[in-house]
Amino acid sequence: MTLLSVQDLRVTFGTADGDVHAVKGVSFDVAAGETVAIVGESGSGKSVTANSLLRLNFGADVRTSGRILLEGRDVLAMSEDEVRAVRGRDVAMIFQDPLTALNPFYTVGRQIAEAYEVHHPGTSKKDLREIALDSLRKVGIPEPTKRVDQYPHEFSGGMRQRIVIAIALVNSPKILIADEPTTALDVTVQAQILELIAAMQQEHGSAVVLITHDLGVVAEITERVMVMYAGRVVESASVVDAFATPTHPYTRGLLKSVKSLDTGRHERLESIPGIPPSLIKLPSGCPFHPRCSFASSLGSRCSTEVPELRAVGSSSSACHLPNERLLDLLGGAHDR
Repeated sequence: MTLLSVQDLRVTFGTADGDVHAVKGVSFDVAAGETVAIVGESGSGKSVTANSLLRLNFGADVRTSGRILLEGRDVLAMSEDEVRAVRGRDVAMIFQDPLTALNPFYTVGRQIAEAYEVHHPGTSKKDLREIALDSLRKVGIPEPTKRVDQYPHEFSGGMRQRIVIAIALVNSPKILIADEPTTALDVTVQAQILELIAAMQQEHGSAVVLITHDLGVVAEITERVMVMYAGRVVESASVVDAFATPTHPYTRGLLKSVKSLDTGRHERLESIPGIPPSLIKLPSGCPFHPRCSFASSLGSRCSTEVPELRAVGSSSSACHLPNERLLDLLGGAHDR
């Protein structure tokens, strides 16, 4: 069953230097219980896409179009009161930086209780405290009866991230958006956080939309991946297909830049030349063509025509290379 359907989402920010086209025509569906990853370099539009799902892109100069259907209801067409009812209840978010996501003036127990009380007014203070304690226990916070009355600065980074997850899950949301949930955490804590998200997802049956640049995280916990570049989806595939036979030069570049167990001790990692384009002045044609090693083989087409997302094998790819040549050039580019 499809819980979320994003159709031709476009987000533009007006600035003094010109319009920033942060998201351009993004479409995808998320089914109940599914885990979908959105990956790409910084500035590719991942977080803007995630924030749009809860209408968190603020400002008079923000223009958003398209449709975001949550169980058939368009989030972009909802009133502000209707959106507030959805946030935290049907769709919840784990923000990138737990220290700034938590209010330093309130205890963590109060913040968990408040997230629940917003959608369950009239709950007694005694019950709210029990709910906060139970949430802390579920995310593995030791000594919850003591910790519930402590403030965010009294916790480590990993513990703060667990508290943010507790707040996100206190209402058993249908969709959980995790925006870089393991950023700045060491490898051991990162693994614990991923295990916690997976366990909570299984318990509540939530769908998860994971925003990340860490391909190791994608390989570990997701089933499907969307690769974004310059505000557009350039590849959409199952995780198995994306890692074994990437169908877009950008995906291939991302994978070849990551060290794997098969990488030789003295083997050099490849890098993608150049830098991501300005979202104010995108290059003509395919936005990736100035950095693409295959662009010269197609003459001027890459620099004049924007490729549409089309089927390539079992994946979808936005590249001008013909299907058979694309698979021949890129298939097996990152054997694991």
